[in-house]
Amino acid sequence: MSRSQPQTYYLRSFGCQMNDHDAERIAGVLEGMGMCRVASPEEGDILVFNTCSIREKADTRLAGHLSLAGRLKKEDPGKLISVTGCLAQSRREGFFADFPFVDVLVGPQSLHELPGLLEERLASGRRSSAFAETTSSWSADLPRVRVDGPLAWVQIVAGCSNFCSYCIVPHVRGPEASRPAEAIVREVEGLVAAGVREVTLLGQNVNAYGAEPGYVGDISFPMLLEKVCSVPGVERVRFMTSHPKDVSADLIRMLAEPNQVCEHLHLPVQSGSDRILSAMRRGYGRKAYLDLVRRLRHEVPTLSLTTDLIVAFPGESEEDFEDTLTLVEECAFDAAYTFIYSPRPGTTAAALPGRLPAGLAEDRLKRLVAVVQGQALEANQALIGRRMSVLVERPSRQDPKVMMGRTRGHKPVNFAGHARSGELVDVEVLEATSTSLRGRQAI
Repeated sequence: MSRSQPQTYYLRSFGCQMNDHDAERIAGVLEGMGMCRVASPEEGDILVFNTCSIREKADTRLAGHLSLAGRLKKEDPGKLISVTGCLAQSRREGFFADFPFVDVLVGPQSLHELPGLLEERLASGRRSSAFAETTSSWSADLPRVRVDGPLAWVQIVAGCSNFCSYCIVPHVRGPEASRPAEAIVREVEGLVAAGVREVTLLGQNVNAYGAEPGYVGDISFPMLLEKVCSVPGVERVRFMTSHPKDVSADLIRMLAEPNQVCEHLHLPVQSGSDRILSAMRRGYGRKAYLDLVRRLRHEVPTLSLTTDLIVAFPGESEEDFEDTLTLVEECAFDAAYTFIYSPRPGTTAAALPGRLPAGLAEDRLKRLVAVVQGQALEANQALIGRRMSVLVERPSRQDPKVMMGRTRGHKPVNFAGHARSGELVDVEVLEATSTSLRGRQAI
């Protein structure tokens, strides 16, 4: 069976920032094969879905998109459908049984094999797949199609070795592997030459950079930050995500010193209960996390602190949940991503007893969100009247006459003015909500 060479592709990506990064590389690979991107699946000769398996909601959303893809392929059997990313890796060939119209499956460590798999499908008509257990080839080394603008992702770590009981990431992205520092710096230099002013260093646990057995680089994450800051033209450096147990004194120093590293730390805590943290296998307790936050607040007074929180973990009591609420109140987070626990097949927590009723879980989530939003509003209102440095990203989606950018603390700011994308400008803050600031460009 032979098919005509595809000319167009449709790409939809779900999930985390690492998936956003990988989607840029998938687009680069497909355009390197001579294809042009289209805006709708109806227009695409190849439909690619880059998947996430962190939460059940992502699976449900993908199923809806694949249902449409299946109908389109029935109307046009010449279409090719590829599923890439974490869900492909976790379900592997079993995915073909559930979705027999899918042509190619590719795990996140095997994106470099996508062109060959598509060519094989075109030439032979056989469905094909590629999955790797460890990182031997970096998606960051693939061609890239990036949205124009002053911001860019830079992958520094792949995989995770923590095996938190609820998390599928170590099972689908393999153990931690650190990308060579020289390759990271070269990429940052190239991005700056292309007009990028802010880079975000990405990894499931960036703090673990250089710490895995056998790593040849002999360089820590704070040392890598210093190297990236030394690249001429870099205005701001961010990173995510950090694991609390691996935050070092040198990292705190980098956040505190005057340099390009922004005073923003995303520090997932997940729960405020020692009992639940132990069941989650997080590697720290409530006191250790609170002590770390106090040290951060003391040494980096302007720090913007954000986090991840899970409610309704199996067996969570009202007392456990109250521990989470009191921890949130004490930490005074600037923002938080809040989730109801979602069991992931293959993880230890999926087999735990004590699943909470949906109604109770939703009620706890609402109570938690109310506390988080109240804190965020208070923190943002405290900035009214202040002049803040903002890196301009783009015009506002609601009003093209208004520009949107972010403070060093990662707070979004909409403001009136004449600034252009990529400029650093001072903005006077006039209004605040729990999620953003509004102001005017200072003269």
